Parts: sequence; C-alpha cells; structure tokens
Amino acid sequence: MNRLLEKYRKEISPKLADPKITKVVINAGVGELAKNQQGLEALKRDLAAITGQTPSIRLAKKSIAAFGVREGVPVGLSVTLRGVRMFSFLDRLFSITLPRLRDFRGISDTSFDKFGNYTLGMPEHTVFPEIDFSKSTFPHGIEITIVTTAKDKEKARKLLELLGCPFVKN
Repeated sequence: MNRLLEKYRKEISPKLADPKITKVVINAGVGELAKNQQGLEALKRDLAAITGQTPSIRLAKKSIAAFGVREGVPVGLSVTLRGVRMFSFLDRLFSITLPRLRDFRGISDTSFDKFGNYTLGMPEHTVFPEIDFSKSTFPHGIEITIVTTAKDKEKARKLLELLGCPFVKN
C-alpha cells in the first residue's frame, strides 16, 4: 500500500473527521504546441509519465480571434487523479519534487480558494524525476489543484500539513 495513503488512513483520518482530499487535477495549457503535433504528443507523454495516467485533450469551445484560437483546436491537457494514484502522486510531489526546486523554502499558503481547494502552479514540468530532461522538448508550466471537502481554508491547510505538504514557515 502507498506510504501516504497508509499514513492518511491510520493517523490523519481519525484526527480530522471532516475534511478529505477528493481528487487532484493536473492541467497544462498547450499554447503554441497546438500547431505542432509532435510537441503536443511529447507533452502528453511527459504528463502520462508524471501522473501514471493518459491526459485528456481539452478543445476550445469557441473561436477567439484576439488569441488566434479556433473552435475545436486543442488548448490544454488535463489529468484527474483519485484514490491510490492520487496519494502516490501527492507523496512524490511533497517529498521529492518540491524539495528539488531551486531556492525552495516552502509553498505559499495564500493559494487556497474560499472552498478549501489548493492550487499550485509550477513553471516547469521537468522538475519531476520521471521526466528525462534531455528527451523533453522544452520546459512547460503545469497547474496542480488539490480538491478537498473542507469548508474553509484553515481546515484544508491543516489537512495538507498533516499529509506533509511543505508550507512556508511564517
């Protein structure tokens, strides 16, 4: 069984009965890669390596001339993780990936929304150990959203702290 999932079930769940993590959503905007099929496939392959699951392609719902976007053109990639894969990803994120960032002192605790969900933006997807930097075409930003059932920021922060999320020390 996954180390973080086991810790959650034995230690954290009895302490905090109410808040739970329901899912983790990883998004990447494709931008100029929409015109380059090989680059899109490379990013798709990299996200699959990071998450262990094939990402779905998000298409533009309507055309926006100012951005040069046509209806039906790929605009992003998205992966939703639940269950064991979710806890495995969070374990690797908190214990391996985030400490590898340059000048890392912790993540900001101001990125909670009013419903207790946490969103973390990463400027490069190449910091994950699963990605071979020499094979990756170029660094690409991703957004990680941790969705909880907590009703407010404080309960969600406490839950993530107990799971081992490295917040900035105040």
